[in-house]
Amino acid sequence: MTNSWNDIKNADVVIIMGGNAAEAHPCGFKWVTEAKANNAAKLIVVDPRFTRSASVSDLYAPLRPGTDIAFLSGVMRYLLANGKIHQEYVKAFTNASYIVKEGYGFQDGLFAGYDEARKNYVDRSSWDYEFDEQGMAKVDDTLQNPRCAINLLKAHVERYTAEMVERICGTPKDKFLKVCELIATTANGERSMTSLYALGWTQHTTGAQNIRAMAMIQLLLGNMGVPGGGVNALRGHSNVQGITDLALLSTSTPGYLVLPTEKETTYADYMKLRGFKPIRPGQTSFWQNYGKFFVSQQKSLFGAAATKDNDWAYDYLPKFDVSYDVLKMVDMMAGGQMNGLFCQGLNILMAAPNKAKVATGLAKLKWLVIIDPLETETAHFWENHGEFNNVDPKAIQTEVIQLPATAYAEEEGSATNSSRVIQWHWKAVDGPGESRGDIQIIADLQRRLRALYTKEGGAFPDPILNTAWSYANPDLPEPAELLKELNGYAVEDLPDPADPAKTMLKAGQLLPAFAVMRDDGKTSGGCWIYTGVYTEAGNMAMRRDAADPTGLGIHPNWGFAWPANRRILYNRASADPTGKPWSERKKYISWNGTRWIGGDVPDYAPTIAPDKSVGPFIMNQEGTARLFARTAMPDGPFPEHYEPMDAFLANPLHPKVSSNPVVRVFAADAKSFGTPDKFPIVATSYRLAEHFHYWTKNVHDNAVLQPEMFVEMGERLAKAKGIQNGDWVEISSQRGAIKAKASVSKRIRPIMVDGKPCDIVGLPIHFGFIGLARKSQPVNTLTPSVGDASVNTPEYKAFLVDVKKTTPPASQPAVA
Repeated sequence: MTNSWNDIKNADVVIIMGGNAAEAHPCGFKWVTEAKANNAAKLIVVDPRFTRSASVSDLYAPLRPGTDIAFLSGVMRYLLANGKIHQEYVKAFTNASYIVKEGYGFQDGLFAGYDEARKNYVDRSSWDYEFDEQGMAKVDDTLQNPRCAINLLKAHVERYTAEMVERICGTPKDKFLKVCELIATTANGERSMTSLYALGWTQHTTGAQNIRAMAMIQLLLGNMGVPGGGVNALRGHSNVQGITDLALLSTSTPGYLVLPTEKETTYADYMKLRGFKPIRPGQTSFWQNYGKFFVSQQKSLFGAAATKDNDWAYDYLPKFDVSYDVLKMVDMMAGGQMNGLFCQGLNILMAAPNKAKVATGLAKLKWLVIIDPLETETAHFWENHGEFNNVDPKAIQTEVIQLPATAYAEEEGSATNSSRVIQWHWKAVDGPGESRGDIQIIADLQRRLRALYTKEGGAFPDPILNTAWSYANPDLPEPAELLKELNGYAVEDLPDPADPAKTMLKAGQLLPAFAVMRDDGKTSGGCWIYTGVYTEAGNMAMRRDAADPTGLGIHPNWGFAWPANRRILYNRASADPTGKPWSERKKYISWNGTRWIGGDVPDYAPTIAPDKSVGPFIMNQEGTARLFARTAMPDGPFPEHYEPMDAFLANPLHPKVSSNPVVRVFAADAKSFGTPDKFPIVATSYRLAEHFHYWTKNVHDNAVLQPEMFVEMGERLAKAKGIQNGDWVEISSQRGAIKAKASVSKRIRPIMVDGKPCDIVGLPIHFGFIGLARKSQPVNTLTPSVGDASVNTPEYKAFLVDVKKTTPPASQPAVA
């Protein structure tokens, strides 16, 4: 979240798209109802289904799964064509005036630089600005140059008329225009709109661009950095944000630093691309501190073994050639290229796409380790469960080792929620039986591996032998010790920059903020954005002061929000170029003539005067936000509508380049995609309020509330297929088939797409063949193995199926 859960109450318009907050985030949805009740906010819901969120909305618009970018690009066209943008904000705080190189272009679905043979944009050099002799980006403040970013954007979205949106998305023109009109009411600084999304946007082959498209809308409206604004990711678990911060992606290290590639063989090579010098006069590029964050992290990982002489143990880090994400791991397993797999808190048999491929891969492993509080389908993949998991156990030689872990209530530690707020939780009870905490399990594994490398050596044992491990009890590090390690401390005495004769921090003292980190090895810190969470003043994550002095939902003394306890990112943008708030009602931080003041921590150097023209988006080298993304996105500097890989129709905008041309597809999966002649129905997956992922089917009460797998379908489709409510139905795709009970509903209706009716079905993800709920084949039996071009998220939200009436599955006992 750029803002916070609490901040939603400040919105004048709330748009939920790519999620269903009322059902999947019911506690957080409280703040939407607060905005409606106390701020007269209007709620827009755009979704293929008439969801629980839609049931309390002021305006609902349907759309076909996988067409969000067409819808959002249509909104951008409406705003630009009708002058419904926050002109002063856009000119001052975005790269609207920046001049893009002459070589840049877009034609027939492809941006400049595409290599057909390699299925990639090999040359992205034209996706950048023109630069002068001093290396500064050229701008045209009059916005007359046709290659200004905003003019290129206008040209790019010109094709997305209301009629084209209706043709692609199936959203009726009148409803689409009403959405545009309501959104446009916030383009003035007095009103703001907040955007709430979840996996409905991320789980597409254009997932990252879905989110970027909404960020661009919010920039055009002036809704970034302001109360009641932002683009807010609704995390589905109390610590999903935390695992993202601590290197969820296989190519990252904690704090969103980047793991070196195999081409960056030296530390000097690595830092060449990470200088991040400002490219406009007077700007501040905070990533210029990258070296301080990186060196401090290396000191945290390797302690005294990381020195200037060995480039801070740079050679200890692995250098990746490709992203070893879940899709790659499954492909390697299925190809017989992997010996073993650790599954810690991951039920990969149900969580990764194309269950048949996952099962094939697991069966080729020599060993599989499961670390989980519960029994999972992955742990039992080798068992025959009839039609629910029809395998031959004798043919599977994989050794499965289960290590029972404790659940969150059986341990203490920190959790980072969607609002980026780190909060401490305390242990309630001991875990049952022989279960142990994840920390203890990993510590034990580390100790044994280190002993083996000490005894037997190896090709390069140094990273294992020199890993910093100075805990009071090496076999059982305390969670508080780990949080301190992430926060960081002074390795040596640190002199005061204002007076070198004085000592700012003594060796061993905890760092108060990431601003004191150094690149000379004198500071250690495992995750720079967490610095400040555990200081000499104590564990900030334990704070529970609910006071809200401003009334804006800031709560500065409740937990710790990274970075720097800041509750709204880029909040300098809440004031105009002179430092005056855009709106007195929305006043957040402002310039008092000497410094920036307000209820939140300024996302800005607190004493930089507005007349210095330093932009609010200090993580970018421009100091401005980007309408034109430069080379940051692998599938283009602007979002573009591409059909899902299971395409319901040829792309009306460019049928020869129908789907994302740089999508992540492995050779083994090239023929696994369905076509509408065989699979004429669009399916999407979703979650239920009564279940949490795959856990709660092990809980009696949840299993009673939602006992078995069902498929939600509209009345027209049911009638055409001769299906009645409660009938057993087979849902099939190019990858496989499952059975489910039919739930015939008015919540899903056919929509007209490109002149023909499109039927949609919805499939809840929670059911499998282990647990108290009735057995089912997992939904990922149907989903394609393909990933988003940027972060490789699988496409679970839009795929093709067919449905037909069928016989019930094998009898099974009801949940009593």
